[in-house]
Amino acid sequence: MGARVTTALLISILFTALGASSASAGELALKRVMLSTGGVAYLEYEAEVNGDEKLSLDVPLDQVDDILKSIVVYDSKGGVGSATLPGREPLTQTFSELPFDQGALTSPAALLTALQGAEIRVGSAHPVTGRVLSVVPETVRLGNDATTTRNRVTLLTADGLQQFILEEAESVHFTDPALETQVESALASLAAHRTKDRRRIDLVTKGTGARTVRIGYVVAAPLWKATFRLSLPSDPAAQAAHLQGWAVLENMSGEDWKGVELTLVSGNPVSFRQAIYQAYYVARPEVPVEVAGRILPRPDTGVMSDLDRERTGGSAAVPGGSAFRASLAAPASAAEAAKSEPAAVLPAPPPAALTDAATAEEGFTQVTFRVPVPVSLESGHSSLVALVDRDVPVIRLDLVPADLTGNHPLASIRLTNDTGVSLPPGVVTLYEADTQGATYLGDARLAGLPARENRLLSYAVDDKTKIARDMENTSAIVKGSISQGVLHLTSTWRRTVTYRVSAPAGEARRLLIEQAMLPGWQLTEPKDRVEQTANAYRVALDLKPGETGSFAFVLEQPRFEELRITDLGQDRIAAVVASSAVDPAIKNAFTEIARLRQQAAAAKTAADRIKGEISDLTQDQQRIRANLESADRESALHKRYMAKLDEEETRLETLQADSAKANQDAAAKADLVTSYIFSLKI
Repeated sequence: MGARVTTALLISILFTALGASSASAGELALKRVMLSTGGVAYLEYEAEVNGDEKLSLDVPLDQVDDILKSIVVYDSKGGVGSATLPGREPLTQTFSELPFDQGALTSPAALLTALQGAEIRVGSAHPVTGRVLSVVPETVRLGNDATTTRNRVTLLTADGLQQFILEEAESVHFTDPALETQVESALASLAAHRTKDRRRIDLVTKGTGARTVRIGYVVAAPLWKATFRLSLPSDPAAQAAHLQGWAVLENMSGEDWKGVELTLVSGNPVSFRQAIYQAYYVARPEVPVEVAGRILPRPDTGVMSDLDRERTGGSAAVPGGSAFRASLAAPASAAEAAKSEPAAVLPAPPPAALTDAATAEEGFTQVTFRVPVPVSLESGHSSLVALVDRDVPVIRLDLVPADLTGNHPLASIRLTNDTGVSLPPGVVTLYEADTQGATYLGDARLAGLPARENRLLSYAVDDKTKIARDMENTSAIVKGSISQGVLHLTSTWRRTVTYRVSAPAGEARRLLIEQAMLPGWQLTEPKDRVEQTANAYRVALDLKPGETGSFAFVLEQPRFEELRITDLGQDRIAAVVASSAVDPAIKNAFTEIARLRQQAAAAKTAADRIKGEISDLTQDQQRIRANLESADRESALHKRYMAKLDEEETRLETLQADSAKANQDAAAKADLVTSYIFSLKI
């Protein structure tokens, strides 16, 4: 009987589900996928509908927050009537409002036990209606020592207690329609949420006539990665190389892509998560916690400005010296070097062309690459999509980075983006091609490259070219003033960084030499042909085969000092006086200060000398008085000591008078120095 009860309820639920399906003639199919380097994907579904219909999306649970945040419906002849989905914990919520728990639906006996006291109607050879008093399992022995368990149900009826075997009943119904509805609802919830990690979103569209409805949303997705191959000709003076670009992507959406329109977006959009699907409760009278999304808005980053053009307003003269011929076009020495090189070989065949390469379109904040053919990719699989396939302008050179630690520069390529659209960041594998095949040169990293700009790709160490770097720091006073006894000095600190470069004996070299920018320092040399990046200056240096050249960057920084003149030593004063940039009046003032200080020092020395004599006499008098105590008062020695003591006492009185005058003179001369210093205003 229990099987019959459960089956009847399941048939009812299935009928309801089939009814919902029959009301929806359209079925949503994935048609478009847009992958962004912002770590998200836009998925768009289509369905053909007619009139008012219901469309369903079966989505992973971890995508629901993003879907609720971003879902959008496009319907040219209608609109969205409603959109519903089960809660995050639908079964918990469902059974919290029912008179039984989920375990009661494991068997008919468990359900009747949970609903003790409910009135049921039993259909059998002897029908009976009553309230459930108990359900007791019994073990029944069958033939061949086999046993089975049956459930004896006891009902309280109008005629007293009656019993029946549940498994033998033809049917069991709850006489309360509301209770039977609750059981059906609980079973429907179990069926609808059998897959706990997925949710179904139902959208009701309201409109007229046959039409196409599109539903799209944005969810988290793996980043698609750009990879490039740059094939260089074997001729180092060649001005072009072949660039191929691929996009590496993964389908982690949870469903297969079957002939979808694929678009790749390169940009940096603001994207965040918000737990919209989470239920939040406000416990009054406490202030609720606000839950809001948070906007979580440095390879060569390119040249910011050309200081040569800024300073001269156009072209500028090239600095003197045969070793330095700074320009950014192809080196003039390359043509000379070519005269001694072997005859050119036949050009190498280009790499195989990429078919179905994406078409690119530049936007305000991003670039879109649209794949021209439908794409099919199973869930959990990866794919390569062609992005770019063309020749691009290149120049071979060596880069001497500002943070160079060794004695050799980095072999590099200056790549110019003439594709018309920005190239996404990615890794670049460099090859050198000739008629014998291709040679791997190295890998480089490419930062995002806007159209018509260029970037340096450093891929190897040039062991043939040698670099030496020296640094010298100097300082000089350029301005001074005196006010209220304080000397105000302005000095220029100068740092000279000199590079000595030696090219290989049989090869010309073009080098880009970098000097790091220093906060508060300004580049004063060279004055032209300087590129400026975000954190360094760059200057080009061309060398013929075997040539050695040198180049220097000069940076200056002003420094300001305030010095109390009374605290200055003679060496610092001498440095100020020796500076040609200091006002002559200041020099004269320091000369006078030096003269007054000499006088004050001489007066103090005189006072200290007298003080020393007084100290010596005082000590000698103590010695004489000690000797007098042991000498006979009538002896000649006693008289001699007394005479000596009288003489020294007279001398002491004279020295004390002289000391007072000397101290006054020293103090006056010291005050004269101080008053003169504080009277200066130059």
